[in-house]
Amino acid sequence: MSATTASAAPAPRTGGLAALLVLADGRLPAGGHAHSGGAEAAVKAGRITDGRTLEEFCRGRLHTAGLTAAALAAAAAAGLDPLALDDAADARTPAPALRATARRLGRQLMRAARATWPSDALDALAAARPRGAHQPVVLGLTARSAGLGPLDAAYAAVYESVSGPASAAVRLLSLDPFDATAVLARHAPAMDAVAERAADAARRAGVEGPDALPACSAPLLDIAAELHASWPVRLFAS
Repeated sequence: MSATTASAAPAPRTGGLAALLVLADGRLPAGGHAHSGGAEAAVKAGRITDGRTLEEFCRGRLHTAGLTAAALAAAAAAGLDPLALDDAADARTPAPALRATARRLGRQLMRAARATWPSDALDALAAARPRGAHQPVVLGLTARSAGLGPLDAAYAAVYESVSGPASAAVRLLSLDPFDATAVLARHAPAMDAVAERAADAARRAGVEGPDALPACSAPLLDIAAELHASWPVRLFAS
């Protein structure tokens, strides 16, 4: 299957908002609760110390790793070849620790997705990538299997990109949960904008191929992930 085979006929949005809420719920048993999205390393380095610095960290993550993940998810939800997208995700993830994390999370999400929204497409990707496809690709294909569209998948990805670090900061810093939730609320307009940008990139990729997807870099996140992976004791897996 080519990268654009299914892009002309994206899946109809039949799942509704309730399906999106289930997909984006942090209680979905997909393993995300065990990962901090880089927050643990940032806390140890002194880059996250309170609500204000958490907000800055989440802003940076949203516009880099968050945008890249959201565009990959939107493209998968639009029907682009998931294997080509998985290769594109690999190329956009230079840090070996983050590649391993993305595939581990993809494998865990795949288990939850196949139990919740079984589909031939999920089965085919699981067979082709038995050690796990990149999580954003699995997320997008899960959204498609749930009857959701590219923008829905993008929203799930951008929310995850900031909610994970915010939740981790509560545990790492004993941060007031109300402050963490306020950080997410203040980022809501930016999340809207990034999700729209990701969905637009997925539309372009349907014509131009995966190279049209964003490849925003976050070198500090990459370096921190490699350092974090070397720690003998840590609270979060990544």
